Amino acid sequence: MGIALYFQHVVGLEPCPLCIFQRVVVMALGGVFLLAAIHGPASVGRKIYGALLAVITIIGIGISSRHIWLQYGSHEELECGPGLDYMLEIMPLQEVLADVLKGTGECAEIVWSFLGISIPGWTLIGFLFSLWLSLWLLFKPAKTA
Repeated sequence: MGIALYFQHVVGLEPCPLCIFQRVVVMALGGVFLLAAIHGPASVGRKIYGALLAVITIIGIGISSRHIWLQYGSHEELECGPGLDYMLEIMPLQEVLADVLKGTGECAEIVWSFLGISIPGWTLIGFLFSLWLSLWLLFKPAKTA
């Protein structure tokens, strides 16, 4: 989230609706990881946290993958849409979710890349690492005393 806020407030890159959805998933992951770290669960609790983290991460992987598809794989013409705040004000949530996942012109635009990978690509790499970590928590054998 620190990098995303740096890009937004220092570099001046405004997040598209799919970027905002990815940020929500990153914050949810951070909250669950923090809660798990504070709670320090035993094997059953660890498995619950691992499963919850895996589900949240898979949602993030789906959103990031869709975003990457719009940037690199989609050759359809996308029109720029209204901002997420405006859509949330005038449309039901289900319709907002559907419209955002369809993508807009600003979601297909690559405004920054490093090593040939765009911001959603780096976010996907982070989600894949998070999935590995959550699956490790889920399937790690319990310690024997």
